Amino acid sequence: MTEQSGLQFSIDNHSIAWLCIDVPNEKMNTLKRESIVRFEEILAELEAQQSRVKGLVIYSAKDDNFVAGADVNMIDACSSASEAQEIAARGQQLFGRIEALPFPSVAAIHGTCLGGGLELALACDYRICSEENITVLGLPEVKLGLLPGSGGTQRLPRLIGLLPALDMILSGKTLVAKKALRLGLVDAIVAHSVLLDVAQRWLEQKRVARQLPWLERVLVKSNWIRHRVLEKAQAQAFKKGRGNYPAVDAILDVIRQGSKAGFEKGLEAEAAKFGELVMTPESQALRKLFFATTQLKKEQQGKSSDGGLTHALVLGGGFMGAGISYVSAHKAGMHVRIKDVANQGVASALRYAYQRLQTQKKRGKLNQYQVRNIMSRLSGGTEFNTLDRCQLVIEAVFEDVSLKQQMVQEVEALTQNNANLVFASNTSSIPIHAIAAKAANPERIIGLHYFSPVDKMPLVEVVPHSTTSQDTIALAVSFARRQGKTPIVVKDSAGFYVNRILAPYMNEAAQLMMDGEPIDEIDQALVNFGFPVGPITLLDEVGIDIGAKVIPNLVENLGARFSGPDIFEPLLASGRLGRKAGKGFYVYRQGERKEVDRKVYRMFGLSSETHLTPKTISLRCLLPMLNEAARCLDEQVIASARDGDVGAIFGIGFPPFLGGPFSYMDRIGLPKVIDIMNRYSELYGARFAPYSGLLDRAGKGEKFY
Repeated sequence: MTEQSGLQFSIDNHSIAWLCIDVPNEKMNTLKRESIVRFEEILAELEAQQSRVKGLVIYSAKDDNFVAGADVNMIDACSSASEAQEIAARGQQLFGRIEALPFPSVAAIHGTCLGGGLELALACDYRICSEENITVLGLPEVKLGLLPGSGGTQRLPRLIGLLPALDMILSGKTLVAKKALRLGLVDAIVAHSVLLDVAQRWLEQKRVARQLPWLERVLVKSNWIRHRVLEKAQAQAFKKGRGNYPAVDAILDVIRQGSKAGFEKGLEAEAAKFGELVMTPESQALRKLFFATTQLKKEQQGKSSDGGLTHALVLGGGFMGAGISYVSAHKAGMHVRIKDVANQGVASALRYAYQRLQTQKKRGKLNQYQVRNIMSRLSGGTEFNTLDRCQLVIEAVFEDVSLKQQMVQEVEALTQNNANLVFASNTSSIPIHAIAAKAANPERIIGLHYFSPVDKMPLVEVVPHSTTSQDTIALAVSFARRQGKTPIVVKDSAGFYVNRILAPYMNEAAQLMMDGEPIDEIDQALVNFGFPVGPITLLDEVGIDIGAKVIPNLVENLGARFSGPDIFEPLLASGRLGRKAGKGFYVYRQGERKEVDRKVYRMFGLSSETHLTPKTISLRCLLPMLNEAARCLDEQVIASARDGDVGAIFGIGFPPFLGGPFSYMDRIGLPKVIDIMNRYSELYGARFAPYSGLLDRAGKGEKFY
């Protein structure tokens, strides 16, 4: 049982009990069924020997994690809400027994401490953690459509206060050690080398219980203030999630019940809600996404290698080049030189990196030394200096095939003796084989398609052309992983995958505007549907000039179905490039969206009135995207429905709680999807007619998964 559970228990000569967590054959410690059974046995032994035990230290033998949470497979295997509720209740009882031990307990935390791992630590009397950057603490269950089910919703507010606890649980964000110490989540931070020694000393000293700040003490005593805080939190959560995430309301309800009726009633409500949430389609979709990204990562780790990349050159200091340089230096630890036609472009890119590092510093995620160290890896100029040391060149110049071909030729001419140099193009829609057409070494040319803003968007499309070598593909995938990205390998064709499914979505939004629907109503409908921003706001964010380049390229290469309303030329003629120019469909002041620019309506002779329901607006934008996603799968632009779902969620913000376009169609059922498409085709035009691949699957009773 010990071997399977990953728990090793001993009592030393000083009467200190040591509980080591080390799940075998796993990189991360997770709480599995075997762990819970063994935990219960150990607690029974501790309770039986309580007279000789002075204290308990719980720690991990893993190099980089304490406990990453409960085993999601265990939760996913539940067939009923009552079964999931029982798992939560059992965890609550287990941690309650730790809390009730008659001697002190310490959680010695190094590395990742999330979900059930933090709930375990919260049950201990003290929490000591290492000061290393890899040590992070959080309750991210909301990201799986769940709530902390083993006491986290009740213990955390009582430890650090209602306001910071709500912030942590509702966002699922993690805290670094210093922030955790400031909030009182941990009692001390120390060097990893002395973590266990300090933990033992804490057992031997009498400590005064930490008091909540005065504001939190007022919240505890005042029902009215507490009610107002929870009410405001609910309003803010709705504004962000639009009521699409049941876990948010459940979290607030459980915390509310615990604060009114007491700890035990709060635990009962927590377990019951946990059970209900496990069975919701939203949590099932989010867990499916978790498994998909985990599986994708494992597959890529087995096939990818970056060959020890240390130096890269980024061509272009614009917005995309700046973002690529920043994540390469910060996340990937690379030495990066930025080359631009003007020093001003280089300076702008360096300033971009510095500002983001300062933000990280203010949040406690970096110190000044680390900021300086990262900035020291960034340099730039107008010449091809340091190219002899580079193993990778990333081109992020203007979307023009001739210019990109020229970049390839210039780099190859200067690096004839560098047989391993890889040239990666960050292009939105130009086929990579066209960029490599004049290359001396086309096998070392590949596409790396990033999304804006680079430091926030998690996806990268890796685009090999027909003669790209396997070593080049492996290097590109590994490099993207080092940057903290989720890469998917896609076929070299116009628009690749993400822009190809995005274009019909954006075109239909433009058509809705031309049909008289107000711009802000279109955006609002899609935000309520679950997208992070509406399609017209997104076009402003990406840049209207970029859209004007991408759409004609798709029409030329893939056909007339990508033709949309002719809106680009008038917008560009009036200087409307989007947010970066201060005006597009919206007017921007100091970088913030203020209001729809009503001049746009006059420009196209429109009188904007709301004619359609938000649901109709949403489906008109969504259905062409679903059709195109299915085409991409059948044309092998993507390797699988899984990759298509991951790409849509991480690349364009397809609502995660719907699981991606393929999971969404499976959930609704293809016959119903086809029925809706046929109805919309009759009402709004042939562009909504279902793609033949959907009809074939429906006829055979097939699903995407």
